[in-house]
Amino acid sequence: MEIQKPMRRRRYHPEEFKQAVIAACCEPEASVAGIAMANGVNANQVRRWMRERGIEAPTRRLPMLTGMAPAFVPVPIATPESPAIRIEIRRGNAAIKIDWPVQASGDCGAWLRDWLR
Repeated sequence: MEIQKPMRRRRYHPEEFKQAVIAACCEPEASVAGIAMANGVNANQVRRWMRERGIEAPTRRLPMLTGMAPAFVPVPIATPESPAIRIEIRRGNAAIKIDWPVQASGDCGAWLRDWLR
C-alpha cells in the first residue's frame, strides 16, 4: 500500500488584495499585525509586500513625556520575621500550637522526643 503525500501549494494573493491590505496598514493608528491577522496573512508577508513597493511600514511608538524625569519611588519592605519551627498538635478536643525559634532546633527536637514518649 502506497501513501501519497499531498502536494503543498503556494498561496496566491492577487495584486488588488495586496494593495487593499497595504492601504489599510497605512491608515493612522493601524496595526500591521492586526490587519494581517484579520485577512489571514502573516504580518511579515504584509511588511514584505510594503517593502517591495517602497512603502515604509508604520512604527508604533509610545508618546514621549516631556518635562518629566523618572522619579525614585521608595517601596516599603517588610522586615522578615525570624524563622520559626511551628508545631500544631491536636488530641481530642485539645489543640496545642507552638512556635519554636530555629536557632534552638536541637532543644525543640529533644522536647518533642520527650513529649511523644
